[in-house]
Amino acid sequence: MKVKWKKLSDNNRNLAVRLFLQMTAALVALPISGIILYQLADFIFVSLPWQGTEPLYSLALAVNARRDILLLLYIMAGVIIIIFHFWKKPFAYLDELTEAVSSSYEPGTEEISGLSAPLRDMESKINSMKRTMERNALAAREAEQRKNDLVVYLAHDLKTPLTSVIGYLTLLRDEKEISPELREKYLSISLDKAERLEDLINEFFEITRFNLSHLTLELSRVNLTRMLEQLVFEFKPMLEEKELQCRLRAPADLMCRLDADKMQRVFDNLLRNAVNYSFRGTVIEIEVERERDEVTVVFTNSGSTIPAESLERIFEQFFRLDAARSSRGGGAGLGLAIAREIVQLHGGDITAVSRDEMTSFLLTIPAEGKKGTEAP
Repeated sequence: MKVKWKKLSDNNRNLAVRLFLQMTAALVALPISGIILYQLADFIFVSLPWQGTEPLYSLALAVNARRDILLLLYIMAGVIIIIFHFWKKPFAYLDELTEAVSSSYEPGTEEISGLSAPLRDMESKINSMKRTMERNALAAREAEQRKNDLVVYLAHDLKTPLTSVIGYLTLLRDEKEISPELREKYLSISLDKAERLEDLINEFFEITRFNLSHLTLELSRVNLTRMLEQLVFEFKPMLEEKELQCRLRAPADLMCRLDADKMQRVFDNLLRNAVNYSFRGTVIEIEVERERDEVTVVFTNSGSTIPAESLERIFEQFFRLDAARSSRGGGAGLGLAIAREIVQLHGGDITAVSRDEMTSFLLTIPAEGKKGTEAP
């Protein structure tokens, strides 16, 4: 099996250099200390006034006679001890890191501290990783809670129109002498509720598609001005229902390279959102500008100011600005999340600003498509 050698990371390289320098210093100091001890032993033996009858004389004589051998043994033993010590040190560091990493995965534990000096950089990185995991775990719990809340909302919304449909159809079945006008009214209400049920079922499929599929782009050159004009025309019935006007200001025949179907979905979500949250009798404005290689599209409507805490989360999955909104207007909380993903896939960005009862969604995309993406 072929072994591939990888370059050491900066931390590992610094640690290896540090250990190497320490071991080199110890190995250099070893013979120096041996020579000093050798000379010191000779000096002591010569300077002392031996009589030949002292108890330590025989030992001192034997040591002095074998100083060369003892010096060699001292150096050999020192080399073995030094090598063993520095060979064992990386394993001690590894044990420290293993224990630190293991503790970082345990929820509710404090950040690690007290690692050896050479591991301080790793200590900071492990603590940073621990904080990131905790943030991700919290975000996952919040997303799961939002999804559970959404299921509760949708279950309630499903039950309400279904109960109405069953009730009115039961009246139509049981009332034999019902007037044609009342029959028409009951049928109209039943149809309206049935259509609401269809919308809610479609939202369930939308959730499934959003979670299980990965969006891909099919880029082509599109007349962005015509696309937005067509969008405004299609929304006329909804605009008239709320006595709204929609003004489009865009350069004539502005061409862009984008995925027409997916960007149409983005614009549909933004305009639908503006209609749902606009004050009755106000104006929705759509402004389009091109500056160099970037196109900016701004949707602005007059409506209740969005609180700052909600504005920060408005592009999250399953987040609904007002959970208490009417069943007819309430959505699954996926429209803006999907819009952001589509815009980011195009290499652009989308942001929201809300103040003084005016809300704007600002969308920017490259005019010639995301770099590195081939046109179909």
